[in-house]
Amino acid sequence: MIGSLFGAPKRGEDGVGRAAVPPGHFVVAVGDVHGRLDLLEKLWPQIDAASRLSSARRRTLIFVGDYVDRGEQSRELIDRLLAGFTGFDTVFLKGNHDETLLQFLADPTIGDAWRNFGGLETLRSYGVAHPQTKDWSQTRSEFAAAIPRAHLEFLKNLKLHVTIGDYIFVHAGLKPRVPLEEQSETDLLWIREEFLESTVNFGRVVVHGHTPTDAPVVRPNRIGIDTGAYITNNLTAVVLEERTRRFLSTV
Repeated sequence: MIGSLFGAPKRGEDGVGRAAVPPGHFVVAVGDVHGRLDLLEKLWPQIDAASRLSSARRRTLIFVGDYVDRGEQSRELIDRLLAGFTGFDTVFLKGNHDETLLQFLADPTIGDAWRNFGGLETLRSYGVAHPQTKDWSQTRSEFAAAIPRAHLEFLKNLKLHVTIGDYIFVHAGLKPRVPLEEQSETDLLWIREEFLESTVNFGRVVVHGHTPTDAPVVRPNRIGIDTGAYITNNLTAVVLEERTRRFLSTV
């Protein structure tokens, strides 16, 4: 299994151009939302409309992680995700920002680092204000009291990756030439240049977020769908059905 997943490409294989999801499947992957519920609500009607035009019986909606930070609606966004999306099975992947929030609750000394990631916006969405101090302990306690249990369970149970047909979905990417079961969580959530610059065949096309670009990036071995929604107002999704691929966006 690992040999076929991470083996050399077949002669004439062009990765993205030949990749497919199984017959009867309609798959949508959404890029990093970062607390921009307003953009998700703008994108959802496009996803729903595209789904209604499909004859597929199995519909899957995948979010590639980073639900919190930077944008102002992290709490409201998670409430919306928990409410579900009619007609779709949902898969929620873990992003590095989601992991950092959990780390802050376990260790408030990372507060300054989280602030630089956009953590103050997340705190505000939960009604918590951090004073101008280096001591994050009180802020951590207030945040722990303010965040609903359902939100914590959501964040703690995010998946690291999911595979459908010829695609594997993950937040940041994969470390080249490392079997899937040996990939570290750190790489899956944080990797950049080593993955982005690689031309290695991962056996499946990697659909990922994490690294914002002006437009979706399509390479033979990967598709990047993080278009920096929190600052560009452009939230992007890729729609996959059989061997077809198209993008939806809010701009």
